Amino acid sequence: MFGRDKTGKYTCKQTIRGKLDGNVREELSSKKTTYQMTAVLSVKSLTKFYGSIQALKNVSFDVPKGSVFGILGPNGSGKTTLLGIVMDVLKPSSGTFEFFGKNPDAETRRHMGTLLETPNFYHYLSGEQNLRIAAEIKQRGEEQIDDVLKKVNLYQRRKSKFSTYSLGMKQRLAIASSLLGNPDVLVFDEPTNGLDPVGIAEIRDLIRQLAAEGKTIIMASHILDEVEKVCTHVAIIQKGDLKTVGTVADVLSYHADETLSTEISSDNNEQLLVVVRTLPGVITAFAEEGHVRVVSEKSFTAKDLNRLCFENGIVLNRLVQQRKSLETTFLEITGKVSEQ
Repeated sequence: MFGRDKTGKYTCKQTIRGKLDGNVREELSSKKTTYQMTAVLSVKSLTKFYGSIQALKNVSFDVPKGSVFGILGPNGSGKTTLLGIVMDVLKPSSGTFEFFGKNPDAETRRHMGTLLETPNFYHYLSGEQNLRIAAEIKQRGEEQIDDVLKKVNLYQRRKSKFSTYSLGMKQRLAIASSLLGNPDVLVFDEPTNGLDPVGIAEIRDLIRQLAAEGKTIIMASHILDEVEKVCTHVAIIQKGDLKTVGTVADVLSYHADETLSTEISSDNNEQLLVVVRTLPGVITAFAEEGHVRVVSEKSFTAKDLNRLCFENGIVLNRLVQQRKSLETTFLEITGKVSEQ
């Protein structure tokens, strides 16, 4: 079982059983071993003001090595500001951050690849030519161009002009650029933003592949489904506040023993949503495609839900209890999908 001691170092308690002298069994319980497991990124009380507007409010968390760490929040929640600070594009109003247990310097940043904005390449040049320019700017990685193009599945189109690429291909070329120099850490801001379902699937598969190779990936997103599918850890931010942080499994267990999630629908889902939100025992309810999602107290059963809807003049044509999703948990924690 992992934890931290008073110095902040990770520790592991182990129970060891073994034979001594071939006959005697000796139990050594709670043997404490200290591991030097420095977090890849450690954010400590980061705060950022834009004039009178506070974009980040005392945010602190650690990113474990080898994780796919999702920073999740509605548009305007402070995700991009946070990434801008840790990538040294913005300066915090207060607070600190460390990479690999130290203040980042030029050498540290050589082990990092970033995609913070919409891909910005020369439209009249090929993908290969654009990567050569990127490698020259970085002063590293030129010999890796063919390899990274193959990794992002663009090698066959390496001679094609950037202007002929689909949105998904442009995003994959930007990720290829971030891979030049073989960085240990990748930082992506909304890597699937603006993509169609095919493009999203391409980027999702690529992130999984990079994670399987041992890269630590930090990605900001407002797409809950994508975070749930690719991330191992998640931090939820709302209006600059860090609401929760942990493994995806830990976050999904939020109130897991106290709530039920149910999909329902009727001939008039708009009216259904209005009525359901007034029912005793309902924590929150929100519209999804073709149905209404209801998060209720554990004691509020599907039978109760069906009965109360009927008593309010609504006949349900769908009632299915669901496993808890990150979207459900997100709405329980933040209370809304968007702050705009």
